[in-house]
Amino acid sequence: MLVRLLYASRAVEPLSPEVIDDILASSRKGNPASGITGLLCHSGDIFMQVLEGGRDAVSALYNRIASDPRHRDVIILQYEEITERRFAGWTMGQVNLSRVNPSIMLKYSERPVLDPYSISGKVSMALLEELIVTACIASRPN
Repeated sequence: MLVRLLYASRAVEPLSPEVIDDILASSRKGNPASGITGLLCHSGDIFMQVLEGGRDAVSALYNRIASDPRHRDVIILQYEEITERRFAGWTMGQVNLSRVNPSIMLKYSERPVLDPYSISGKVSMALLEELIVTACIASRPN
């Protein structure tokens, strides 16, 4: 059974480009063996990530992330069973929202910043869908 899990977290330490690169490299290395695809959005100290794959694999990865001491305020925004993947083209795509046109952010929130703690999971997923359509995702395809 395929599932999609969307979560948000805050970084405990400031995020450098090298830290982001390490996270993405690790995801892109480990996710294919687990059958996980997804997308990581980040801005400032906030992460928002969607994971897709088998229920057991996604749950195991989320549990590792939630217990990682580099994260705090980890919350599930949305979890659902799915019939097909929306992010199948990425072992882990990336969106640095500080480089996205602020009008896209304003379409989905009160301010032009990433704050998944103040919007619903449904709205957060709509934002991700728009980022796909507007080609704001940087990645190395599978």
